[in-house]
Amino acid sequence: MAVRTRITLLFTLLVVAILTLVCTSVYYFSYTNRIKDIQTRLANRAITTGRLLSQRNVFDEALIRKIDASTSMTMKDKVIEAYDTNGKLIYWYTDDPADTLHIGTATLDKARKSSGAYTFTQQPKDAVAINFKEGNTAFIIIAAAYDEAGNEKLRHLRLVLSLSFIGGILISVIGGYLFSISLLHPIKRIADEVNDISARNLARRIRSATADSKDEWYYLSETLNQLLNRLQESFEIQGRFIANASHELSTPLTSISSQLEVALQRVRTIEEYRKVIQSVYQDTRQLSKLTQTLLEFARASGTAGGLEIDLLRVDEILLRLPAEIGKTNPLYKVTLDFDQLPEAEEDLLVFGNEDLLFTAIRNIVANACKYSDDHHAIVRLTVYAKEILIAVEDKGRGIGEEEWENIFQPFYRSDDGLAIPGFGLGLSLARRILLLHKGFVAVRSVIGEGSIFTITLPSAAKL
Repeated sequence: MAVRTRITLLFTLLVVAILTLVCTSVYYFSYTNRIKDIQTRLANRAITTGRLLSQRNVFDEALIRKIDASTSMTMKDKVIEAYDTNGKLIYWYTDDPADTLHIGTATLDKARKSSGAYTFTQQPKDAVAINFKEGNTAFIIIAAAYDEAGNEKLRHLRLVLSLSFIGGILISVIGGYLFSISLLHPIKRIADEVNDISARNLARRIRSATADSKDEWYYLSETLNQLLNRLQESFEIQGRFIANASHELSTPLTSISSQLEVALQRVRTIEEYRKVIQSVYQDTRQLSKLTQTLLEFARASGTAGGLEIDLLRVDEILLRLPAEIGKTNPLYKVTLDFDQLPEAEEDLLVFGNEDLLFTAIRNIVANACKYSDDHHAIVRLTVYAKEILIAVEDKGRGIGEEEWENIFQPFYRSDDGLAIPGFGLGLSLARRILLLHKGFVAVRSVIGEGSIFTITLPSAAKL
């Protein structure tokens, strides 16, 4: 079922429910008020007749009938009857001589037992029976009549309510349909614009027709535009990554192919073959290292759902750095500063994958050693209430502020760093790994003074 049809149907059902409740309530209260009104009037008429009958020395039956006949009552086909304690009819009056009530013993017994007025109906009349007692006289007075005016008002009310009910349903159907069109028009417009967006025109964005009201449609448009921004950025990063990876992979492969081709052009000495093999070996190692880095980069580009997550002590991970960095280059030196360690060991715990987390921190520290003149990095550990901070400081040449964000892009290398061997993947890989661990890395640097990379990780003790 179409959404427009469902909205119209739900709107109509809601209006029908409201109209049903209102119309039913109005008719019910009008009906009960008519019943109470006619019963009250009949009871008063019965009591009046009973008082007249109790004074037979003053009022005889003929006079009482004249009084009943002359009494103005907006009721039709009035009937008044009186029965003594033995159930004998002692008085009656009717507008139509042919009209009478059929009163049985059961009705009289119920009237005697009733503490007030006993009400019943003899279609189409409403009737009231009262056990009248005054002095030494006691009898049952029954007054009945057809409430023509009250019933006419109810018929008129039923007609008005029925027409209102039918009219309300028709209005609700038409109004619901128009309301659904108005409600869904922004969604249709947004869907049409999204359909026109493809990988070739990701720069296109959804126009928001309600920018001033800041309503839900504006929020939906902005959310989709933000999604498109992320998709466009991802496509651009992917394109740059593929181009740069292809270039980096083709360089050693081209070098290997060229050297082998030249070596095979003629017979060479053992020493010449050794030099060629040595050069190919160096290129192969570089290619292997680049391939391994790309595999780690791809692994860190996924989600945290597929990682083995354990409780890790950050200080133990950092203690591995000096030896591992020394294996990378004997000239690299790492100093650990743990002066602000907390007393509770639980405050040093984080949730994460040990291999990936160590790789991220190692890449940042190795990068600090590589680009500083003294090849020295200082690693400081600070624990706060809800997070753990690792600061990696070096005394290198520094990074310009305009490059602070670019250095975390894959394969990006500053002009000053082109002379230093590397692929430009270390910092990008580190950021992706930290994001998987719900952390992040930021940099502050001053040209000529050095840089400080700050790693922030959520503390497991506070989660």
